[in-house]
Parts: sequence; structure tokens; C-alpha cells
Amino acid sequence: MTILKFGGSNFLGPEGYHRVARHIAQRRATGENKIVAVVSAMKGETDRLKAQILAVNKEASPSNLDAAMATGEMISACRLEAAVSYLGISVTSLDGYGLGIRTNSDFGRATVESVDPRPIRSALQEHDVVIAAGAQAIDQSGRVTFLGRNSSDLTAIVIASMLEEHACEIYSDVPGVSTGDPNLIPEAQLIPEIGYRAIAKMSRCGAKVLHHGAVEYAERHAVTIICKSLTNDGVVTGTTVTGHGNARSVTVARDAVVISFASVAARDNCRALLDQNGITTIDVEQNDRPGLCVMSDTDFARQLVEGTGTPFSIGSTMVVTVLDASVRRVHVIGDYERAVWLARQLHEQMYPGAAAERFGRG
Repeated sequence: MTILKFGGSNFLGPEGYHRVARHIAQRRATGENKIVAVVSAMKGETDRLKAQILAVNKEASPSNLDAAMATGEMISACRLEAAVSYLGISVTSLDGYGLGIRTNSDFGRATVESVDPRPIRSALQEHDVVIAAGAQAIDQSGRVTFLGRNSSDLTAIVIASMLEEHACEIYSDVPGVSTGDPNLIPEAQLIPEIGYRAIAKMSRCGAKVLHHGAVEYAERHAVTIICKSLTNDGVVTGTTVTGHGNARSVTVARDAVVISFASVAARDNCRALLDQNGITTIDVEQNDRPGLCVMSDTDFARQLVEGTGTPFSIGSTMVVTVLDASVRRVHVIGDYERAVWLARQLHEQMYPGAAAERFGRG
């Protein structure tokens, strides 16, 4: 059995679904008879769906938002099912109601509590390909829950684990994990192999390649992650995530938020709450007020703070983080161009000559 996951960058239009379907057909032609393909929503779809609900009711409940946002992945699953069916392959799709994954009721970023492989195994007995809508499950009351932003990776790893498969291929718009975001730092170097904890740390500091919750789940359940990219010229394999390997890196959190409080005590209380929920924060000052900077899980962090009733204000910023062995150096910078410039300078200090080597190759 083969477990594949396709990010939203693979579905920029109808042709994207057909290209993924052709890849699935090629895999079957080489002898991989049973395939589970987990899909993300199309790029920008989750934000669009959330905005549509908030336009109707700015105080919409978290469960209402979860139900709405989950439809983005459901539509992707239906579209890919149609594309695979067009090739004459026996296929079905499952959404959060039918995946056999149960969570708690922390809407916005629910936590997996139990899994039941029988629904997917049953679907695979009747069909050669199962398309699974990512980032969603149901709670113990049968309500759909959202696992968090970019969490289709987590769905794929959970499915691989529950089906007792020890590897999962994740396809995005870059072939793997690099020493920096190649879209911002052209001289960033691809990392062939990296350990779970190293990439989870990068993800928590803003790197977008893999969801930190997926990596942490993969480590607990011994699932190897293979990062790939599906291009017009075929498949490019970049990084394997296993139990070993480290690399120095520079990350840029472009959509970090700063939550400011009226007092240090209020900040400390909210930091403790976020820590309990696995959200990494940095103490900062914003307009002479004590604040917390959040680099990942920003929607859920805001939801948690709102639930306390503590007065706060919120702003956006960028964070450049240097990860070098056990050392973490953090720079909070409000200006985007300056943040990118600093990230490039720090990367050059970390990998001197990388830019010249790239220029030489070009």
C-alpha cells in the first residue's frame, strides 16, 4: 500500500488535478495496486472560506469555522476523485466523517485521540484508490473538526500509521527541506536527510515545508517522511525525514503575530496557556506593552487567548530565526524587505560562499 499527500500548490487549476491523477495511474502501472492520496485545499481556499463566514458573523463560533474550512479539502478530494475516475481507475473519496480519525473538541486545532483503520481498509477492498480530505476529522460528538493550518500533512501521517505503513510521500511546490526558504534565499541548500526534531523545530519557527504536528506524530509512530515535488519533468525527491540528521538553517516566519497585554502578569498567564497547548512563543515588547510573538498556529493561539477574556491587542510582524545545533537566535522585524535581507545575510554567514557557488553554477 502506498500513502501519498499532495499540497495545495499541486492544485492551481484543473490541469493540476489531472497531473496528480496521471501520477497515481503511473504508480499503479508499476505495481502499486492500493493507493491512499491525501489532499489539501487549493491555495488560498481556506482563507477565502474563513473570510466568507466572518463576513456573515464576525463572532462565528470555532465549530462553525471548522465546518466551513474543512470544505476546502473536501472539494479538492472530489475533484481529484473525478480526475482519477476519468482515467478508468476504481476510486472513492472520504472526508473527515469517514476517515476513522477521532479528535478532541478543540476547534481550530483539534488533537487526534483515537483512530480506526476499518473505514479506509473497507474502502480499499472495494476500490484501488482512496482520496482522503486532509486537515479534518470528527470529535466524539460527530462534529467535524479542523486539525489546524497546513495540517493535511498530519492527516497523511496518521493514515500511514493506522494502516501500519512506515513511509509517507509528501508532495509540495519545493522538492524538500532546505537551509532556508528558496523563494527568499536563492542560495539555500537542499538537505538530503534530516531528523524529526530538527525539522519540527524549523516548522515551529515558521518554515512551511512540513507541519510540526505531522513530524512529531511521525516520530512517535516511526513513519518515515519523504519530501517530493511533482513537476512537468517527473518526480523530484529532495529530503527524507527520519530519526537522525541535523542541519543549520535560517527560517522566516512571514505571518507571525504579536499579542500585546496590559500587564506582564497577563502575558505570563497567557504564555503558560499557550505552552500547555504546544504553541511556541517569544517574549517581546510592542508599543511599550508586554507581548508574545507567535510564529506558528497563530489562529489557534488567538482563539485560546480570546477564550480567557483577557484584554489584548494584536499585530503582525516577521521573525527571522537562526537554528544552529542547540542554539536558537531570534530577530523580530516589522519590515518585510529588511527581514529578507537579514535572512540572506545570516544564511551567508552560516554557509559562506553559497551565493558564489550558485552564481558559478549558473
